[in-house]
Amino acid sequence: MGRSEDGHEEYQASYLVLSSAYTSNSMTVELNQFITKLLIPLFIPPTEAFLLLRDAMLGGVGQTAGENKNLMLILNTGAPRKNRILSFCFVVDLKSLLQFHALIITYGNHNNLFFSSKLISLYSSFNQPNVSAAVFYGTNPKDTFLWNSVIKAHFANGKYVESIEFYFQMRRARVPLSCFTVPMVVSACAELRDISVGYTVHGVAVKFNLLAGNSAVGSSLIYMYSRCGHMDEARNVFEEMPVRDVVAWTALIVGYVNNKESEKGLCYIWKMFGRTENGVRPNAHTIETGLQACGDVGALQEGRCLHSYAIKTGNLFCNFVSSQLLSMYSKCGTIEESYLAFLEVSTKDLVAWTTIISMYVKKGAIFKCLNLFSSMQTEKVKPDGIILSCLLMGIGNFASISEGRIFHGLILRKNYGCDISVNNSLLSIYCKLGCLSMGEKFFSQMHQSNAESWNWMVFGYGKTETIKCLEYFRSMQLLGLEADSKSLVAVISSCCRLGALYLGRAVHCYVKKLSIHEDVSIANSLIQMYGKCEEIYLAKVIFDRMNKDMVTWNTMIATYASTGHSSEALLLFDQMTLEGVKPNSATLASVLSACADLAALDYGIRIHNYIKENELECNLSVGTALIDMYAKCGQLGISRNIFDLMPEKDVISWNVMISGYGFNGYANYAVEVFSQMEKSGIIPNEVTFLAVLTACSHGGLVEEGRYLFDRMCTYYAISPTLKHYASMVHLLGRSGNLLEAESMILKMPMVPDGGVWGTLLGACAVQNNVEIGERVAKNAIEADPENDGYYILMSNMYGSVGRWEEVEKIRLKMQTMGIRKRAGWSAMELDGKVHLFLVQEESHPSRKKKLLNKIKPRGLPLSEPVCKLLVGLYGDDDIQVLRKYPVGAPEESKDNTVVLNDSL
Repeated sequence: MGRSEDGHEEYQASYLVLSSAYTSNSMTVELNQFITKLLIPLFIPPTEAFLLLRDAMLGGVGQTAGENKNLMLILNTGAPRKNRILSFCFVVDLKSLLQFHALIITYGNHNNLFFSSKLISLYSSFNQPNVSAAVFYGTNPKDTFLWNSVIKAHFANGKYVESIEFYFQMRRARVPLSCFTVPMVVSACAELRDISVGYTVHGVAVKFNLLAGNSAVGSSLIYMYSRCGHMDEARNVFEEMPVRDVVAWTALIVGYVNNKESEKGLCYIWKMFGRTENGVRPNAHTIETGLQACGDVGALQEGRCLHSYAIKTGNLFCNFVSSQLLSMYSKCGTIEESYLAFLEVSTKDLVAWTTIISMYVKKGAIFKCLNLFSSMQTEKVKPDGIILSCLLMGIGNFASISEGRIFHGLILRKNYGCDISVNNSLLSIYCKLGCLSMGEKFFSQMHQSNAESWNWMVFGYGKTETIKCLEYFRSMQLLGLEADSKSLVAVISSCCRLGALYLGRAVHCYVKKLSIHEDVSIANSLIQMYGKCEEIYLAKVIFDRMNKDMVTWNTMIATYASTGHSSEALLLFDQMTLEGVKPNSATLASVLSACADLAALDYGIRIHNYIKENELECNLSVGTALIDMYAKCGQLGISRNIFDLMPEKDVISWNVMISGYGFNGYANYAVEVFSQMEKSGIIPNEVTFLAVLTACSHGGLVEEGRYLFDRMCTYYAISPTLKHYASMVHLLGRSGNLLEAESMILKMPMVPDGGVWGTLLGACAVQNNVEIGERVAKNAIEADPENDGYYILMSNMYGSVGRWEEVEKIRLKMQTMGIRKRAGWSAMELDGKVHLFLVQEESHPSRKKKLLNKIKPRGLPLSEPVCKLLVGLYGDDDIQVLRKYPVGAPEESKDNTVVLNDSL
């Protein structure tokens, strides 16, 4: 029998026979079987099927179970072969369903369980669970199938609470449960995370033995416990299941992975491979979950094994498996395998393109990302905000501003929808790469901005323009927008550079208000800010209360070292090593700086040995710090040897070497190193000239100093600062050229400060030139009236020429102004520790006894200056004790390092 063009005219005779049979209500078994076989392969139009059903109902068909079965087969023939799922094919919308429902009621079939269950299902498919419930309540009697239908109808529409309520009504009606009831109810409990009801349903399932011989109930319980985070209970259910199919195994594995226990999930996958019962093997969904677990824990080798198994079983052709394989390789950081997995994805959707592009972004291969993006456009896949933001982030981190502007132009030209996230990513490029003018222009043109937009502007200006950074931050507060950690770090750093202590404290209060004061980057910035503002106590309080990382330790040590608290820096370094924190190059550079400040040679040698053991000598910053430390401890030979062995030298290394020679009075060597620096191609900066001019000043190299000062101004076009002028004034003044030095000060392009005048005043004192000294002292005191050194210098000059009345006037003036001479201090290193003393200090007598007891049994050779220092510290009672020891040069004993710093 052939088909006609419309596909059903040839079956008209069959329809008539069937209709006649139902109308007469005399269908025989043989005719029933014939019609069933005949109609199952057919495509019946919905209208004819409806008419057929109506005629059947008019004949009273559907009153018995056997008739219901035949009726269902007939009604399903109207659907295409792929959609034959016991549904009414002629119901194409809610209106036709209502018509059909009315027909059922009209012909008295409203209590027909088959029709009622189908109506409940159909109303559910049209998102009408309330009508489904009305149909359910209007049908009597109710069997288990009908209860399951109404529970499913509500579950399918997300009415989980109602599903559970119908379950309890079913229990109260004493209707027996089936193996289809429990999975729907426990799934509803899973969605609601209602573990208490889940326990109840589990108990009922055990009571009625629903777990035996049916894995669907057990699998649903595993799913419920997993969703509620009770993996122990899920595992117990799994272990007690008499029959475990692939669904049960997969449910447990998925539960472990979703609960961040991917290692256990992988263990059960390997157990699944090891079991041979019932031939259970991982399916596509199991492999997908296993690959996700491998990606979560970075199990690359295990992921490769699953990859091989997917190829062997043909599951790799499932698009979701190949996509998860790409995700796994991406998370494990293997670029080549990620790209090969990407090529194996049959249907490359936006997620696949986003995954591979983000992988290359993380590795900094920004041009490969752009090529992939071009290929994506060729494939007609339209990018969304996520992938555009990802590319923009990569450009901001690894490219230049030109690439950023080109990509910005591409977005505008292609008319990609720029949401707020894309605009913020564009803004981040301009802020990260320092193109703040473009960033500000783009920011002002944004139709919509949020807290992230403002935070990027604060962050961008925090690098260069501190005032604008603070202005944007203030505007944020006025708008009620919340700052994030990166902008707060920028604001705190701006306060640090400005020395704005009170503003920094206000920001600190704001940070505490947001409860983000424990953020490590913010806390580190606060430590640095308080240290720069010399609020060391507050910096230490923050340090002691926070969770410390390496940057925290480095920040606190550097704060101590840079603010003159070098002893505390060394003590903190000892604490750091005792707590098992391994120092890095930044730590060692700060500690060596503290050693240099204290001239703590023994401690510095100990650090140097540690550097040798860890092969850090080639590090530029560490090598430079070693040069500085040895130079300031007077060990110029070692310092020069380290300098010569450095494989790479920057301008700072040269500056430190020049400064070391100048500090120790070797001016000729300093000038020689400066010449070598110029020949090496390193361009000197203003610090270089300050170091070499200071060396000339200490060595009395007047002509060389004049030449270098002129070369700095003319050849290198470096504008001299107050410190450069102070060095030249010192050089000219100490060489007797007082008038030339005074003339240089008066011709300076900036207002001279007290330091410059004080330098010339010191030269006048050395030359004993009272006449010029009086003029200079007047200017020095006007610039810095509270500096006790100026008064003492003039007092000494007046005393040297016998003008005692002037001396008395100066002393009275100091008393009237409350100016006192600052006490000098001394430092002594013993047993690797540095001890500080003030002149005539008596506040810590235990310190003197301990140090004296350490010196006595050693028989150390003490130099005459050291003996005088100790006599001054300890008094006449110890003079005889100290004189028992031989006198030697201080440089002959490392245990006798003494540094004197007696202030005027």
